Amino acid sequence: MLRKTLLATLCATALLSSSWATVATAAVASATVEKADSELGRLNITTVAKDLEYPWGLAFLPDAKGMLVTEKTGNLRVIGADGKVSAPLTGTPKVWAQKQGGLLDVVLSPDFKQDRMVYLSFAEGGGEGGKAGTAVGRGRLAEDLSGLSNFQVIFRQEPKLSVGNHFGSRLVFDRNGYLFIALGENNDRPTSQDLDKLQGKIVRLFPDGKIPDDNPFVGKEGVRPEIWSFGHRNQQGAALNPWTGTLWTHEHGPKGGDELNIVVRGGNFGWPLATHGINYDGNPIPEAKGKTVAGTVQPHHVWEKSPGISGMAFYDNDRFKAWQHNLFIGGLASEDLIRLQFDGDKVVHEERLLADRKERIRDVRQGPDGFLYVLTDAKDGELLKIGLE
Repeated sequence: MLRKTLLATLCATALLSSSWATVATAAVASATVEKADSELGRLNITTVAKDLEYPWGLAFLPDAKGMLVTEKTGNLRVIGADGKVSAPLTGTPKVWAQKQGGLLDVVLSPDFKQDRMVYLSFAEGGGEGGKAGTAVGRGRLAEDLSGLSNFQVIFRQEPKLSVGNHFGSRLVFDRNGYLFIALGENNDRPTSQDLDKLQGKIVRLFPDGKIPDDNPFVGKEGVRPEIWSFGHRNQQGAALNPWTGTLWTHEHGPKGGDELNIVVRGGNFGWPLATHGINYDGNPIPEAKGKTVAGTVQPHHVWEKSPGISGMAFYDNDRFKAWQHNLFIGGLASEDLIRLQFDGDKVVHEERLLADRKERIRDVRQGPDGFLYVLTDAKDGELLKIGLE
């Protein structure tokens, strides 16, 4: 049933992409379009919206109704195809907006056309000693887009250990309608290997938060049954590969060693035992045993110098054929948009886009119109629309 509803939603979204393109193109026709060079042709860069307060995640609404955008400070807004930014929506959760914490990712239910459910990840306080952890909840979006009703938390990271860092928080539904949550380790390294804790894990749930019986650790004593994989650091990018249906995530290394991973059921991805990075003070990671450790899953791709990666989108649209089968990732520290080219799943080429703008890229998504949409991480953040000439 989950698979059937998701496939129906994907088909409906494809049919609506042409209407989105018509509205979006008309709305930005009079806007100033910046130009930039790239290896595959000149880029057209349009600023769709400005003055967003540390935007973090975005999700496209059907029927050309615009986009939902989260602001880390706690607001959820609608940005219309004409670039108009709504007032904050009502009914959103109270968030712990400190340091890296706040309102984070947003995704629509696989069955949104019927249930209008919107999922949000956020930092939630209330832990011992004032600490926080990641939570995920869902609420029903009003027809007039004014707010969420009956918002309910369906998942809480336990225990709460963060003093402001490493919440992770990307949300992905797979083809069968299961919800994956990519979590950080709250900057408490050893917990990534502790299977009785939810730090540094990917969890897999039903849309209502219940735990599937076929999760890899269900029924094992002392192990959280939500866990799908472990040994992660701070995962701020996750996406479903549209050609294989597999889940890909990426995570921040410490000083060096940002990773791109293809997620394996029950896999141990090594942190902090295996890492290509070192501590920010220049010393080795105390728990590290090397770049590779027996029994752990090796990164699919590693950046020895950390771009500070956030957000991720596979490109699967005929609008810009040169980008087909590419992967786009935001760079926070590197202040650019990373384009990866593949031979099969193997990374064979990398290009850095938007580097001249010197803006931290928090999220990137492919729109239904085939353009890329990018959020910049700043107090006066922007939503950019990017295409090729």
